Amino acid sequence: MYAILDIESTGGKYNEEGIIEIAIYRFDGHEVVDRFISLVNPEREIQPYVANLTGIKNKMLRTAPKFHQVAKRIVEITENTVLVAHNAQFDYRILRTEFRRLGYDFQRKTLCTVDLSKKLLPEAESHSLGKLVRSLGIAVSDRHRANGDATATLKLFKLLLAKDTDKSILKDLVRAESLGELSPRQLDMVEEMPSETGVYYLHNKEGEIIFIGKSKNIKKRVNQHFTNVGKLARALQKETKKVSYEKTGSELAALLKEYHEVKKNIPQYNKKYVYNGYSHGVYINTDAKGFLNFTAARANGQVARLSSFGSMKASKNFLVQLNEKYQLTERNSQEEHNKKVQGILKKYSTENRDLILIDRGRQTGERSVFLIKKGMFKGFTFVDLNHQINNIHILESLITPMQGDAHTTHVIESYLRKEKALKIVELNQ
Repeated sequence: MYAILDIESTGGKYNEEGIIEIAIYRFDGHEVVDRFISLVNPEREIQPYVANLTGIKNKMLRTAPKFHQVAKRIVEITENTVLVAHNAQFDYRILRTEFRRLGYDFQRKTLCTVDLSKKLLPEAESHSLGKLVRSLGIAVSDRHRANGDATATLKLFKLLLAKDTDKSILKDLVRAESLGELSPRQLDMVEEMPSETGVYYLHNKEGEIIFIGKSKNIKKRVNQHFTNVGKLARALQKETKKVSYEKTGSELAALLKEYHEVKKNIPQYNKKYVYNGYSHGVYINTDAKGFLNFTAARANGQVARLSSFGSMKASKNFLVQLNEKYQLTERNSQEEHNKKVQGILKKYSTENRDLILIDRGRQTGERSVFLIKKGMFKGFTFVDLNHQINNIHILESLITPMQGDAHTTHVIESYLRKEKALKIVELNQ
């Protein structure tokens, strides 16, 4: 559990500042579950430069609650959380100073999004909050006000969590939380899981990830791990002390994220992915009359490949489906037929194409976006603004990079065959 925090202070001498506004969002890693936003009477004058920067004037604070009147609420909303702030050292110091004046020793673990962004977004020109979120296309209002900056920090932190494919944030926090055995909670963990699409992580008592899985129903799948019999199930039941998860909304995102993170983290109980390409496929050729045709064949390196398969049988089955759906055997004219075949190629194949796929997101109004260049998968992200999709430079900065290979191509094209992707956008048009 996290507490996304931003504080505006009076300014002045070190450790003599007072809080004039505070915003805290209690965030469970997926959604905001509580919030507290308030002006605070600091019982001291605001420095002129602070008033100019924030727009908060001394007279606005005369009727605002004093810190001792909001202290209990702050303790409650941050209890059992990690404080997350942009330049966390500053906000945490100011908050502890205020509590120290009340004779209370306020202590919380902290995470700084400046440090995290330097690690996970090293290519950014600036890691200041305003410039960073602007470069990422994140909508922000009320800059230099506690609520505006806390909201921006929350959006940035969500992006950083998605980009943290090594799971260093999760591992460090889980390790700190898991000092004792969690065996009484193993079945209770299931109830904490959502019945939604995403990727889940089973952790041992040291916080290490021992298994990564994906499912269209995370709760159901985790429950199966705890109730199944067999060697793997018994090992996971014995060693799992915590389960974490990431909702993806999109099944394609879950498939690609699981594959990428298993390869990168090499969990103890996941099978190693070994793919040397696919043995068969459906290809395009031109007959003597100039008609384009689909044929099932062994993988042969042809450029005009419609889709890859693991067997001749699967290739032929898909070919039958194509013929039935598009009535390819009924030919009226060469131009009309070939146009139909080219349309099918664009619908199902990523071969040598630059495009993005847009699928459902984790919540209403959000979309998942997958970037493909020269037929190779490059990564994906979540966006909630159209200009983030329409501006390729912003989109590329938001993308969590992933290594494309024969398997990711197969996963994506298999998904396209199921006709689940919401939208395909060509980048070179």
